[in-house]
Amino acid sequence: MTDVVIIGAGHNGLVCAFYLASAGLKVRVLETRDVVGGAAVTESFHPGFRNSVASYTVSLLNPKIIADLELARHGLRIVERRAANFLPREDGYLLTGEGRTRDGVAKFSQRDADRLDAYDARLEAIADVLRAVILETPPNMVEGGISAAIPELLKSAGLGRRLSRLDVTARRDLLALFSQSAGDWLDGWFECDPIKAVLGFDGVVGNYASPYTPGSAYVLLHHVFGEVNGRKGAWGHAIGGMGAITQAMAAACREKGVEIQTGQGVAEILTTQGKATGVVTRSGEVITARAIVSGAHPKITFERLLDPAVLPADFRERIGRYRSGSGTFRMNVALSELPRFTALPEAGDHLTAGIIIAPDLAYMDRAFLDARRDGWSREPIVEMLIPSILDDSLAPEGRHVASLFCQHVAPTLGGGRSWDDCRETVADLMIDTVDRWAPGFKASVLGRQVKSPLDLERDFGLIGGDIFHGALSLDQLFSARPVLGHGAYRSPVPSLFMCGAGTHPGGGVTGAPGHNAARAVLKDFRRR
Repeated sequence: MTDVVIIGAGHNGLVCAFYLASAGLKVRVLETRDVVGGAAVTESFHPGFRNSVASYTVSLLNPKIIADLELARHGLRIVERRAANFLPREDGYLLTGEGRTRDGVAKFSQRDADRLDAYDARLEAIADVLRAVILETPPNMVEGGISAAIPELLKSAGLGRRLSRLDVTARRDLLALFSQSAGDWLDGWFECDPIKAVLGFDGVVGNYASPYTPGSAYVLLHHVFGEVNGRKGAWGHAIGGMGAITQAMAAACREKGVEIQTGQGVAEILTTQGKATGVVTRSGEVITARAIVSGAHPKITFERLLDPAVLPADFRERIGRYRSGSGTFRMNVALSELPRFTALPEAGDHLTAGIIIAPDLAYMDRAFLDARRDGWSREPIVEMLIPSILDDSLAPEGRHVASLFCQHVAPTLGGGRSWDDCRETVADLMIDTVDRWAPGFKASVLGRQVKSPLDLERDFGLIGGDIFHGALSLDQLFSARPVLGHGAYRSPVPSLFMCGAGTHPGGGVTGAPGHNAARAVLKDFRRR
């Protein structure tokens, strides 16, 4: 008999499988698609060109997981961008990164340049708190007597001790970052638009909101607790694309004896007397197991795979209200040549950066309001990466690939419209938007791959195109992710666990939900 069946071979499912198999359990992973990796995959999209399809850049992948799975030994190599961000504007540009940011900001405001060190230090103090709790199980609200509550009280006490080490300034910053908008937070620090745009972009990445929406400051914070090759806050590229990460994870799993089956989706989670006992695959195979772990989106797990009768009514209601829809429109393009930006036309390190087309926070605010009204923004936000500059395996010699992460678009369209009907129209708009800042870009496009929110949902199970498996809002974080009372990776159904990004710490290619879920499964197995 299989000990554990894991639903989905996304990166979190693979991480969970590795730790369970390392503890001696017999683990079977079932993946709907014909390739492992979930949203972290690399695919060919035009003859001779390939790229990461959904997730597209590296920073949040936890260093402990990289080390434990020995991902470097299994072929993973991550290189850092030569510059962090490039913001073209009509009045020049801002280029950030180590040794560049201060001088770049000083062109627009010496006052802001002088405040950068203090800003970085204070944000880093809060980011360190997040790093410390990423691999911890959140305190869970439990029913029952004091004996059931004591372990959770101890967790809360441990978190309290960690927070008590922060000085008063840091505690105030923590409160602000969890409650304010990114725009309000940044307006309190800086006066010039370029630095606020570069930093504020992190507050709307994958977040269907204005930078002035309360809570968007936390989304900004969520994007800065990562690191690349030991350097905090850095961003990088996996040679071979994001699929190189999950292929290395799969190799580590197979080395531990994990059975991974692709093209084998799960149609139903079986229960007996209210307890999860197995799954039925789409081909009709019944697989029994001592535990089931789902890496799928919470709404897929609890609304599509389970008999609703086995779930408590209030939990069903909360999952029904669970907010998921990030307004993301994802593209890959094959290029005959590198783009030449009007603000900085010659090739250079700025083309290895995250190129942000959104010159100020007001532009981002308008983009959101447009999308809410019309279905997509007429002047969209686009982040472009050109990974082939760092990785010549992705394109023929002299040619390049670019990743376009585009916002804002409505997760679903009103007025009887479908993304199947509007996909190419919006894709043309995204190309035209880049061409406005880099004339000739449109003419250099040899081919393209387009993923609307509907495509992201159908292909990767990202409900509403939500790259985080659900909004990163205060009521859907930490102990309340996905639902308060089930923030410890255990569902209301005994022996059914959760390991996807719909659990703490949320979205991004971190591996942390898979790591933490495996610990919960092993703890329950030891109890038995």
